[in-house]
Amino acid sequence: MYPAPFRYHRANSVDEAISLLSDLGDGARALAGGQTLLIWMKLRFDEPSDLVDLGRIPELSYMDHDDAEVRIGALTTHGRIAASPIAARIPIVRDCANGIADYQVRNRGTIGGSVAAGDPACDWPALLHTLDAEILCKGPNGERSIDIKDFIEDLYATALEDAEIVTGIRFKMPAANSAGAYVGFKRCAPAYPTATAGVQLTLTDGDICEDVRIALGSAGLTPIHAIDAEAELRGKPLSEKNIEQAAEAAVAACDPVDDQRGSPAFKRSVLRVLVKRAVGIAVRRCGGESVESSHEYY
Repeated sequence: MYPAPFRYHRANSVDEAISLLSDLGDGARALAGGQTLLIWMKLRFDEPSDLVDLGRIPELSYMDHDDAEVRIGALTTHGRIAASPIAARIPIVRDCANGIADYQVRNRGTIGGSVAAGDPACDWPALLHTLDAEILCKGPNGERSIDIKDFIEDLYATALEDAEIVTGIRFKMPAANSAGAYVGFKRCAPAYPTATAGVQLTLTDGDICEDVRIALGSAGLTPIHAIDAEAELRGKPLSEKNIEQAAEAAVAACDPVDDQRGSPAFKRSVLRVLVKRAVGIAVRRCGGESVESSHEYY
C-alpha cells in the first residue's frame, strides 16, 4: 500500500523544525530515520498532511560521555551506537543496538525516532528504563527533560507536546560494579520482537544485589518497569530461587496483547525465560566475563 499524499519540508536546525511543526499544525509529523513512521504511513495507520525532515540537522547527531554521564543525540543511528565506545563500555547498550532489525534498518533508524514513536515493540524505550534515562526535548516553550518512566504514556502516545521534538537521551554512567543484559525473542531479524527483557545489576563484593532495574518490551501497551521483580532481588543473594521469584514477578507485571507474534500465554512463557537469561548474563558480566548476547530467533 502507498501512503496518502503529503507535503515534504526539510529543516536545517532544531528551531526551524519547531517553527515548521508549529505553523503546519496537527497534521504535521517530524521525520527522523523513517523506519517506524514510513511503515505507519504505508499501512495508512497515520496520514500526515506534512512531513518535517529532521535528518540533516547536525546538532542532533552526536555521542559523548564522561565518567559521570552518557549523552546521545536523537538522530544517532542504531548502527553507529552499536559500534561506539559507549556500547563497548556498556554492554547492555550494545545488546540493544545490535539486536534491532537488520543492517539496513540499523543504519537508517535513530534512537530518537524509536523513543518518540511510543511503540511498545521498539527496543530502546524498554532498554532505557534499565538505565534510568532522561529524554531531552525542545518545543515552542523551550527545552525540558522527561524521565523515561513518564515519557511513554499509552500505546503510541508520549508526553511530547505540540511541535515538540526529541533532541537527545542522557543517563548516568553505570558504576564499576554494575552490568546488564538485553535479550529478545523474534521470528527473524527484520521483525519486531515477540518479547524482550533488560536487566541492569549492581553487585556488592559478596555478590549481593545492591540495586537492579528490570524492564520488559512487547509486554503491554507501554514498556513495563517490573518494580516488584526488582524487589525480589534487591538486597539479596542472586540464588536460583530468588531469580525464579523475580522472573515470576516480572511475568505478573506484564499484560501482553494477542497478535501475530503470539498469544499472551506464549509471550508470558517467553518473558519468564528472557528475564532469567538476562539476569544470568548480567551476573557474569559483573564478574568480569566478556559475554556476547543476542536475540533468539524462531
